Amino acid sequence: MKILVQKFGGTSVATPERREMVMQKIFKAREKGYKCVVVVSAMGRKGDTYATDTLINLVKAQGPYVSLRELDLLMSCGEIISSVVMASSLLNKGVKAVALTGAQAGIITNENFGNAEVLRVEPYRILEYLEEDYVPVVAGFQGVTEKGDITTLSRGGSDFTASILGEALGAEAIEIYTDVDGIMTADPRIVQDARIIDKINYSEVFQMAEQGAKVIHPRAVEVAMRANIPLIIKNTMSDHPGTIIGNYNELYASADSDRLITAIAHITDRVQFRIELGTENTKLENEIFDQLSRNHISIDLINVFPEKLIFTVDENKSQQVEQLLNKRSLKYDVYHNCGIVSVIGQRMRGVPGVMARVVKALTKENIKILQTADSHSTISCLINGDDIKKAVIALHNEFNLSER
Repeated sequence: MKILVQKFGGTSVATPERREMVMQKIFKAREKGYKCVVVVSAMGRKGDTYATDTLINLVKAQGPYVSLRELDLLMSCGEIISSVVMASSLLNKGVKAVALTGAQAGIITNENFGNAEVLRVEPYRILEYLEEDYVPVVAGFQGVTEKGDITTLSRGGSDFTASILGEALGAEAIEIYTDVDGIMTADPRIVQDARIIDKINYSEVFQMAEQGAKVIHPRAVEVAMRANIPLIIKNTMSDHPGTIIGNYNELYASADSDRLITAIAHITDRVQFRIELGTENTKLENEIFDQLSRNHISIDLINVFPEKLIFTVDENKSQQVEQLLNKRSLKYDVYHNCGIVSVIGQRMRGVPGVMARVVKALTKENIKILQTADSHSTISCLINGDDIKKAVIALHNEFNLSER
């Protein structure tokens, strides 16, 4: 049985016209012999009637107090509505379809409401429907605990739903439909001549997502990479072939060997902390990291020196970090309005001179580098937030990413 998982975002299912486009994608896949499992997000975006943010505001209007359990129950409704409407649309076209909640699809999670971890997937019910030639339409972004409580999988969780179902079902591919033609070499709102990337490695797109590119949920990439299932980013409203995310060796066996960098990504609203460690307590940095972890504060860039610790956090966590540091009476400096610009490319591994080109391109534009971090496939620079656009354009030009 050839199984294809197709995920459609909120804008793709928001109107009858868009849902008609969605059905055409499903019909074409079925004509090619695929058994389709469809995953849907809540209809529309913030302000739309059934969008997740609209539902959240509905309950928050009653007052500041709502439990995370009840909030998850409410947030799951948007995707359930989408699945019922989409299944009904298919039925009215003569296609057998059935709407399933995350629980009914067999997605079992822990009890971390709002950001649940998937413990396992029991896809037996979906497989039974596929054997009977149904199109299961699964509500994304949700699962259920062992006790039967509804949970959500954090924002962007419908991508994750598609991947974990693809893995559990042994799908041949996972298609993620959105409102763009594929993954681009940079944010097109910043770089006007950014281009669609035809093929990209799992680790590269994972790094892009981690470094701020809003292309696909990082956990969705992680699961697909683990299962070695191709992820394909496509546009619901066009027939563009999109971007294939897959195995590095297979994808680049015949690719141009001289392209070191695949894409430029960026993150805004970062805050840098520089903490004086002193020489008396050699375990202080570990204690700080443990305390940040216990308070669910994620760190972006980290540099540890004998007497100083430097890291960055999201702006909305900076006040919490300051409170923790003040409780310990630590000396520190804090720098607001920062951003991170990153060059990403699997081919840079072991190639000398890439960092020099990054520094040269930024220096040429009088952009001061405040902190750096690198891995085998990523070089990231912390800069002033006002310089982000200029930096993205400079690096995109430096590595000739607009050229085919």
